[in-house]
Amino acid sequence: MSADVAGTMEVGPASAPDAPVVEAGQPLLSVADLRMYFPVTEGIIFERHVGDVRAVDDVSFEVRRGETLGLVGESGCGKSTTGRTALRLYKPTAGKIVFDGLDITKIEGEALRQMRRHMQMIFQDPYSSLNPRQTVGGIVAEPLLVHKIGTAAERQERVAELLDVVGLNPNFLNRYPHEFSGGQRQRIGVARALAVNPDLIIADEPISALDVSIQAQIINLLVRLQDRFGLTFLFIAHDLSVVRHVSDRIAVMYLGRIVEIAPSHDLYDRPVHPYSVALLSAVPIPDPVIESRRRRIILTGDVPSPVAPPSGCRFHTRCWLRERLGNPDRCVSEDPALRPLETGHEVACHFAEDVDDSAEQLQVTGRPARHRLPAASDTRASDALTGDGLASDPAPASGDA
Repeated sequence: MSADVAGTMEVGPASAPDAPVVEAGQPLLSVADLRMYFPVTEGIIFERHVGDVRAVDDVSFEVRRGETLGLVGESGCGKSTTGRTALRLYKPTAGKIVFDGLDITKIEGEALRQMRRHMQMIFQDPYSSLNPRQTVGGIVAEPLLVHKIGTAAERQERVAELLDVVGLNPNFLNRYPHEFSGGQRQRIGVARALAVNPDLIIADEPISALDVSIQAQIINLLVRLQDRFGLTFLFIAHDLSVVRHVSDRIAVMYLGRIVEIAPSHDLYDRPVHPYSVALLSAVPIPDPVIESRRRRIILTGDVPSPVAPPSGCRFHTRCWLRERLGNPDRCVSEDPALRPLETGHEVACHFAEDVDDSAEQLQVTGRPARHRLPAASDTRASDALTGDGLASDPAPASGDA
């Protein structure tokens, strides 16, 4: 793919052996009903299993070749665990992971090692993810050694080329990690991820430990690399403004579950899950007129424990919409499935249609009202929309009083 890198050491994605070639726009990574539980035990000499931390619980999504899927949510919601499990750094408790047409859920040993050549990761902490006893050249070349790619001379040439690709001086290959800044260390991590020609890169909050000015440099670097090599990214972050900049689609997680998936622009313009609306209310809009009309939605209560998640909808204990609708029992008794809407969103909420064009949604997004979806709730009190002091919805659903 790249004319400036010669022969077998070409930088760019490579297809998995014996796997069908996935065309652009087709799913490269498919995750279905994924669960990752960590056991909770008690006792020292005789341990016994007393429960599970349900870090990831029934998660399904697809990442299409050539796109960036953003995965967002507050700390502890299971974003990083989802990425690590999809990469098979963790053995999943249940579910199915298909990469490039091959089921990799249960593969082990040499087969898994060979598959990892096509799936790489950029870790969150640029300090702890690099071996302080290795030179930069050794760190970047290690994947090539593990997969027995090239001769010693070819590997050294490849390392120099990769450092140049990520914006570092190729003469730095004999230096150690402590001689670099945080942003430079993260560039080394990016070079290491590119070393074995991956198809998919899982970026686990790659900029959260960096200064704001350095964050922009790393983000722009990843965008350039994707354009140049046709890479596919699963981009994990909690900074919604950054995710909007880099992602084609965005999945929102809460307490181990995905609650909404939508194209990036649509999610920011028209969020239809109450949790997505609350998250976006914390993101400033760079327009003083619009920002002056917005109101922050403060969620009440604490995040429930993943050891004992609430019954029904996991967000119902903090949901502003449920309170507005009179606390319907369905939120407590029935677990909402991820379902498609007319807007193109997939959402796990029984009453997502009531969020559309609501006063909260309009205030958070700063957009004018439009034709709303048919209301999901059968009956609502006439003052339910204005009980908190907000203006009533500009376009009530048909059939509402």
